[in-house]
Amino acid sequence: MGRPSLEVADIFRQYGPAWRATQRGHLSLGQLKVMSAIEQCRTSALGGHVLRCDGCGTDQLAYNSCRNRHCPKCQSSAAKRWLDARQADLLPVEYYHVVFTLPAPIADIAHQNKVAVYGLLFDLAAEVLQTIAADPKHLGARIAATLVLHTWGSALTHHPHVHGIVPGGGLSADGKTWVACRPGFFLPVRVLSRLFRRRFLEELLRLHQAGKLQFFGEHAALADAKAFRDWLAPLRKPEWVVYAKRPFAGPQAVLAYLSRYTHRVAISNSRLLALDERGVTFRWKDYRVKDGTKAGAGGKTRHKTMTLAPEEFMRRFLLHVLPGGFHRIRHYGLLANGNRKQALATVRDLLKPAAQGQAPVMPDDVGDVAAAATAPKASAFVCHHCGQPLTILLTLARGQTIRAPPPCAGGP
Repeated sequence: MGRPSLEVADIFRQYGPAWRATQRGHLSLGQLKVMSAIEQCRTSALGGHVLRCDGCGTDQLAYNSCRNRHCPKCQSSAAKRWLDARQADLLPVEYYHVVFTLPAPIADIAHQNKVAVYGLLFDLAAEVLQTIAADPKHLGARIAATLVLHTWGSALTHHPHVHGIVPGGGLSADGKTWVACRPGFFLPVRVLSRLFRRRFLEELLRLHQAGKLQFFGEHAALADAKAFRDWLAPLRKPEWVVYAKRPFAGPQAVLAYLSRYTHRVAISNSRLLALDERGVTFRWKDYRVKDGTKAGAGGKTRHKTMTLAPEEFMRRFLLHVLPGGFHRIRHYGLLANGNRKQALATVRDLLKPAAQGQAPVMPDDVGDVAAAATAPKASAFVCHHCGQPLTILLTLARGQTIRAPPPCAGGP
């Protein structure tokens, strides 16, 4: 696949320097670092290599990536490494997709308190899943969950939510039995939603009482204890958005899904359509319109385009910069790092076919993980003309440009 005709980096390079100058005091150090990384990614500023193809002999120039987790160009390699590591964790059972979303008023508070409120979103979504699953009225088992944080809506607005990928069952309380959920049904979403609402508001109030929340601008008055309690009260009434999607079609479908979600950034380059005198035009999905609605049905369609001024586009993009060191993918229950290996081994033993000598049904390629680890390491650079490995002729330091053609093959 070729390079997209328009990239987020193009917008930041063209409009970023002037906009930064008008935003002094309004952009965090983390946001400034993200801007700089995206602007410099795969340019001479980061150095690179002069390469020659072992197959067709073509000379190529490859500049280094910034590897920033917010950069649209730097996520595919990180996602592949993560997925390779996770593949061995898959179980031969149904998997479910559960989403927990914060209401808009709390999303506003979350933006001013990212570490505290995003952390609460992670931990309470996991707590609610495990609590309801452990209840004998529902499943009566200890489950596993992988949660992924997304902070954006399709139009780049601030919309924090976590995607949960959960096996359809768990270990019994005594750890001796695998308890499967009913086919096609994981846990009741209304029960999940109401417990999530109650627990989140309880813990948010505790954070406020402990002085761990900050408020600025129009929310400054919420620093007062009574004002904060009054502000919380209406949030106890509406239903909070928690929903479960239909089960995946096998463990490999889980991997395919995760490859799209785990290392996604606020907007991919493929969604950008134009940068012109009107601004930045990109594709977005309006989730208020039911999926499958035709463009002619009342003039509404789910897939739309939006044009923003470059400055507004950059502002929205930077809303989603996470604090340094904050983990946006977390594992809970049977997948928690402390007991993952032992718990998965126990589950696999319980899921083995009863027939003596029959191999357990495992996801494709899981048995090849160990073999892959010992296979010859693939070349870091591959020719985009013929697919053959590339040999490094010259390493370029940061900021260094090529002053002469690369040496001839076999030359001095």
